[in-house]
Amino acid sequence: MTVPSPAKSPRKKAGIPKTVWDLLFTLIIPIAILSPNILGSGISVAEQVFGGGVGGNVRAYLLAALIPVAYVLIDLLINRTVSGIALLGGAVALVRGALAFWYVDGGPLFAFKDSVPALLFGVLALGSLLTKTPIFRIVLDASTLTESPENRAATQKALHDGQVVRAVRAATVSYGVVELASAVVNYFVNLQLVVGKFGSDSFNAEVAQANAVMRVPGLVLSLIGVGVGIWLIQMAVKKRYGPEADIFSPDKLARLQEAEG
Repeated sequence: MTVPSPAKSPRKKAGIPKTVWDLLFTLIIPIAILSPNILGSGISVAEQVFGGGVGGNVRAYLLAALIPVAYVLIDLLINRTVSGIALLGGAVALVRGALAFWYVDGGPLFAFKDSVPALLFGVLALGSLLTKTPIFRIVLDASTLTESPENRAATQKALHDGQVVRAVRAATVSYGVVELASAVVNYFVNLQLVVGKFGSDSFNAEVAQANAVMRVPGLVLSLIGVGVGIWLIQMAVKKRYGPEADIFSPDKLARLQEAEG
């Protein structure tokens, strides 16, 4: 990046951190859309934008559900991110977007519906242990798609090592268990908070409240599951190839593997 001249160019302001954008589009904006009275202003998207009533509330609910989906997918396309966390985030966003069109009233069925993403990925993760490709292995494979053939080969060689294979399986267990725990917590939070009839003002307000309570903790839980998994794999890679080894630095892995002969 070119440094601007102090004499001719104004000082460039620091950009807004990506975390702020993430929270804005996946939490704050959806909650505002669902709120029947945004920050006490008397403004309601369902009322002022969509005409109110059941139709207005349903449209506001769908808009609030689909904005995070669009944001995550656009972010993936623009940044061309193929990291494991980005891929899992995109998959969760797609599942949530599809579930938005399943209209159910508040209560046990809605609580289950809102918990489906975490439940689905937890079951898929643990179920993948019965195959030769645990879900963490699939994620790591996808993360190497943009690498050169040489670097990709180095990563694949590491992933076939016995120590690393065991770590990948342990990482998959960690992710699956945390996702199932997150699904259980999310279910009971929604069961308590969302009890209104679908399409009503109270229903949208209750969904906004449940989102405010659970979205950040749910994200934190998912990141813990992924983080523990990555840590387990990194420890195995370092034990196998040395303290400098890094599963996400295939060029370094290639050098260490070449040094081994």
